[in-house]
Amino acid sequence: MSHIKMVLFDLDGTLLPMDQDIFVKAYFKGIAAKLAPHGYVPEELIAAIWAGTNKMIQNDGSRSNEKAFWAHFASLYGARAARDLPLFDAFYRENFDAVQAVCGYTPCAGEAVARFKSMGFRVALATNPIFPAIATEKRIRWAGLTPEDFELYTTYENASYCKPNLDYYREILQKLDMAPEECLMVGNDVGDDMVARKLGMEVFLLTDCLINKIGEDISAYPNGGFPELLEYAAKLQTREDEK
Repeated sequence: MSHIKMVLFDLDGTLLPMDQDIFVKAYFKGIAAKLAPHGYVPEELIAAIWAGTNKMIQNDGSRSNEKAFWAHFASLYGARAARDLPLFDAFYRENFDAVQAVCGYTPCAGEAVARFKSMGFRVALATNPIFPAIATEKRIRWAGLTPEDFELYTTYENASYCKPNLDYYREILQKLDMAPEECLMVGNDVGDDMVARKLGMEVFLLTDCLINKIGEDISAYPNGGFPELLEYAAKLQTREDEK
């Protein structure tokens, strides 16, 4: 077995505590309010964003998630989609931070990232790449971290697959020049994050904001809160030191 060298962290519900449903509602409320004065009917806009998100989730690697999203959005709204792109950019710059109010915060997130790095592990952010970089960078900061804390963070611009597609993880491994056996995936979503084990990655299920849509038996995975994660990190280091 190869040495663990890289830790991949999920963001939403992992480093950034949240109830995903509440977050999504606040996000849609904000973006609909921003665009309604420009002729977008809120219900139709939200449906269009959901549909575009599904196109990203179904992406087959032939184009970036960004292109997959906007191609679908343009199929619904025509030329105005490109014309109004600055309005979406402005929402993320000027209004998206308001959504932070529905998210939690734990200093344990930053402490865990720092601890892994101090132990010699490389660190990347494997967050589902359905948001632009500006939104991902803001959410990283909401968690008390900075984009510079990570060698890579996935966004809809730099990724061409989504979780739980195993090709999402393969794409990250290729960019980082890592073998799956050299990586630990830490996340809160059984379906999206623990699937990395199928590639040969080690996994840790963070249960503070657990998502387990199919009610899988989580005892199959190392799991717990941040204290248990740090205990697991110490065991990993001990195991690697003994090799």
